Amino acid sequence: MTSATENAASYFVDRHLQEGRGDKTAYREAGTGRNLTYQQLAEGANCVAGAFRRAGFRAEERAAMLVLDTLEFPQIFFGALKSGVVPVPINTLLATPVYDSILRDSRASVLFVSAPLLDVVAPILANNPFLRAVIVIGEASVGDCLSYADFVSGAEALETQPASGDEIAFWLYSSGSTGSPKGVQHVHSSLKATADSYGANVLNLTEDDIVLSAAKLFFAYGLGNAMTFPLAVGATTVLFEGRPTPGDMIATLNAEQATVFCGVPTLFAAMVAEMDKSDAPTAPLRRCISAGEALPEDVGNRWQAHTGVAILDGVGSTEMLHIFLSNREEDVVYGTSGTPVPGYDVRLVSENGAEVGDNEIGELLVSGASAASGYWNQRSKSRATFEGIWTRTGDKYERRPDGRYIYCGRTDDMFKVSGIWVSPFEVEQALASHPTVLEAAVVAAKDDAGLDKPKAFIVLATEAPDGLKEVLTDHVKTRIGKWKYPRWIEIVDDLPKTTTGKIQRFKLREGLA
Repeated sequence: MTSATENAASYFVDRHLQEGRGDKTAYREAGTGRNLTYQQLAEGANCVAGAFRRAGFRAEERAAMLVLDTLEFPQIFFGALKSGVVPVPINTLLATPVYDSILRDSRASVLFVSAPLLDVVAPILANNPFLRAVIVIGEASVGDCLSYADFVSGAEALETQPASGDEIAFWLYSSGSTGSPKGVQHVHSSLKATADSYGANVLNLTEDDIVLSAAKLFFAYGLGNAMTFPLAVGATTVLFEGRPTPGDMIATLNAEQATVFCGVPTLFAAMVAEMDKSDAPTAPLRRCISAGEALPEDVGNRWQAHTGVAILDGVGSTEMLHIFLSNREEDVVYGTSGTPVPGYDVRLVSENGAEVGDNEIGELLVSGASAASGYWNQRSKSRATFEGIWTRTGDKYERRPDGRYIYCGRTDDMFKVSGIWVSPFEVEQALASHPTVLEAAVVAAKDDAGLDKPKAFIVLATEAPDGLKEVLTDHVKTRIGKWKYPRWIEIVDDLPKTTTGKIQRFKLREGLA
């Protein structure tokens, strides 16, 4: 039997009213003055659920959410869960053809779109065979779009509907760092599973915390940071609608007096560079976390020197919903991804599936309660990724004898030099530790003999000194070994990345072909 208590909205929204937290601020928007208490969150979600019911949307229909990080996002998301409709948050930084592909792939019946994003999807709305309604948040309209205010106005509140913990609750589309985005399906119990594991054992939020996540809500990492974990303990979340530039993040940390900051490596690197020229944040930070890609050791050390707060670097995935391998408070070793989060098991396997030992490189497999149910309409990829209780991450790792895991790169990014595996990330870390280099990416390139050798693409932090190639080559040799140094170094203005900040090394490889 199913019950309302297994619906994720019951735990993350309704429970706070029963525990007397209704008047506490759940969300506030940076710079706008808009706030949402836990009571208002529950009432807003109930109203959205009622509006779904009134408009004739049924359980298991998809509601696409092209929504910025504003107060409407959590109300729509949990309103959908309450009604049985499946919310599908979508990356807000994509191009029109990609949105067309995702909307058609998901067969969404309704699209919620923030007004500033309407022009991007407007050309594809009329020809979409599945959409029955387009709801616009803000002052904009096109065609037969309905405003969000009108959609919810007068709707009868709908209480949380029964759901099984194993029932599909929401989808997230993968970031597409190695190809086209895939619809990843998660069940109701997955949200609480991440709160009970990473949230309770690593992040350790309290009701008094103020959380700011640079990672957006459409991103699995951001969804956990700004919804799952704060709502699990009754904390307050600051929503930042715009692009998280280094200066804006420092200013927002100070203005909102955030105690917890959730970033990604590229942003931490840029913020450290900003602090080198100005002041560190004055916010009462007590916890900082990073994910999305492995954090360079130098960035972690410099951040901690500036702020006095360590960065708990970890690794997660859309398929596992959040972080499953992490450093911990008072147990941080930069340059490693830490150890398994309680509630998760990991193993490393060779190309033929055999377990590998310490100091050997293998693909990381993970098992835990937050694993996705599978990919939508991609059976072969589901079967290749989800093997019984194990999920293949596509990441290559090395386990040290002390049980810590060291990131070596994506499976497709690894290559051998003189018969020995080279980790692009290790070379990138060595390069980025030089003060001249802001960012680096390393791929395999063919030498005159047709053999693979490392080639580096770098973004400069300062003006290049004379003999830069020789300087950086010697630096890398000193840091990680004489045979791993890049044979070629190319200076670029920026590196190709996904909208969630992951370097797309396959694009660099394609440019060499």
